Amino acid sequence: MENTRKSARRMFLAALGAGGAATAAAVVSRVTPQGPKSPGTTVEERGSKGYELSEHVRRYYRTTRV
Repeated sequence: MENTRKSARRMFLAALGAGGAATAAAVVSRVTPQGPKSPGTTVEERGSKGYELSEHVRRYYRTTRV
């Protein structure tokens, strides 16, 4: 009886792990990378200034120090 419970518990946990992996794979496969509109577009044409070290970024960096 005890062996059956352990086996059932293991099968449940294995199915749970496989379901999580399948869910993650489905999410990743649906995400498409958002690249530039065309190979020749520049940063100005996309409307992005790129990385900018602003005050809120500095505050975040201060909170992550160990």
